[in-house]
Amino acid sequence: MVDAAAILRSPATIRERCRNIAAAVEAGESRHFRIDRSRLPDVAERVVRVTRQRYPDGRIPLHSRWRHFEAGGVDRKSELDACIATRTTVGMARACVECVLVSVLLDAGAGPDWHYTEPGTGLRLARSEGLGVASLRAFLDGRFSSDMGDRCRADAKALRRLQASDLGAIFQVSDSNPIVGLEGRAALLRRLGDALQSQPEQFTSDGLPGHLFDVLTHHRHAHHLPHANLHHLPPSTFRHQVTAARVLETVLEAFGSIWPSGQSLEDGTPLGDVWRHPAAGGAGKSAGWVPFHKLSQWLTYSLLEPFEWAGVAVTGLDELTALPEYRNGGLLLDGGVIVPRDPACLDRVMTPGEEWVVEWRALTVALIDDLAPLVREQLGMTAESMPLARILEGGTWAAGRQIAQEMRPQGAPPVRIESDGTVF
Repeated sequence: MVDAAAILRSPATIRERCRNIAAAVEAGESRHFRIDRSRLPDVAERVVRVTRQRYPDGRIPLHSRWRHFEAGGVDRKSELDACIATRTTVGMARACVECVLVSVLLDAGAGPDWHYTEPGTGLRLARSEGLGVASLRAFLDGRFSSDMGDRCRADAKALRRLQASDLGAIFQVSDSNPIVGLEGRAALLRRLGDALQSQPEQFTSDGLPGHLFDVLTHHRHAHHLPHANLHHLPPSTFRHQVTAARVLETVLEAFGSIWPSGQSLEDGTPLGDVWRHPAAGGAGKSAGWVPFHKLSQWLTYSLLEPFEWAGVAVTGLDELTALPEYRNGGLLLDGGVIVPRDPACLDRVMTPGEEWVVEWRALTVALIDDLAPLVREQLGMTAESMPLARILEGGTWAAGRQIAQEMRPQGAPPVRIESDGTVF
């Protein structure tokens, strides 16, 4: 029998539980929202317009952290490539995994008052782009490595000693440049270090998260050779294909203990970004829980390119879901698809576990799925040529930011949520 934790790690469960909640809302059983599907075509038109503006040649990349590293049109990946140029292909993949893993875990809402000024270019970057570039610069500077002879890496020893003040320096935080959730981010990276150190059979005695690549691309017996040049292993030990669902499930298996939401099963198994809702459905011990795994899915999307650069195809991209956060969810609220029954709710600060927030996020996942075919139709593309990962990038996230800028000062999202930097 599949255990409850495994069920809640599956992206199929995310989609199923969110659909259950959407069906309850459409049946008039919600005290929080109603759905206005007549607004979906207008929202799709906005997404298509933004997509064409951003990618006029029609070459839409995948939604991932790597896009933020390109902020301002600067090719920062070439700097990372130069740093790791002498490594094997597998070694390069490990470094890219470590870089993007740490960066994604630092990518929760920064708040409207924070910015990062990039040394060298002088670019002033805010929100996700600023966090992305700042974390990449920190990785290149060896801030996450305990070995100054090997700066372009992250390891358990360095991560476990990180303090809020260290991240404050990385993000240029000051009284006049405040950021949301600094201590939460530092604590999250320390817990990552603990998780890595507790799994030496997977991540070596040094606790190197880049060995997630090895876990996903090599047969079980190869795990006992963590320091080998993996290109010299027999071909039968190497997998050149992995499913997106398996990447997410492995991320959650390896790092599920780092999430501090306080949500857990009766046996104490931590669940992370998984919340109770009366319409979630399900059976057994997982019943009533709706998983989102927003940051873990964001990480999974961001791992796709490092795997592909190393010659590993990631299949089943549409097994993953839309990311239920400020921009995708804000697009649907501001676009009039998700309609609060009490608009005054938007005037107060909420917490992630509130039923209102859980329901809004579930509707976001379900309705972005319904929006996707409308976007593809207007673009004249198929599900194969325009998977959800490209729609998000093109796309829904940018359109959510755009409509927020039109409606509120500084482009603030429509929902205010008390964040410790580890959920949103």
